[in-house]
Amino acid sequence: MGLFSKFFGGGGGSADGDAREGNEVDYQGFKITPAAQPQNGQWLTAGVIRKEVGGEVKEHRFLRADTHASAEAANDFAVIKARQIIDEQGERIFRD
Repeated sequence: MGLFSKFFGGGGGSADGDAREGNEVDYQGFKITPAAQPQNGQWLTAGVIRKEVGGEVKEHRFLRADTHASAEAANDFAVIKARQIIDEQGERIFRD
């Protein structure tokens, strides 16, 4: 199973080889869930941005090539990147 299939189809478990979810963060009406992805002994920046729009919860998943020595560092950076995405794009991230 490849990295993208794990991220987009898998859960948020904490066993080696699985995403490590961090604490959900509220930001400007959006909910950010960081979900560091393991890769070759390091951790990739990844997460999910959610918001209720028109009575439906929309979500945008992101995965970046930035690597970190720990899942916690990757998750901290994921929150920073998610805030940047929200600031730049707002609800446009949910367009099909």
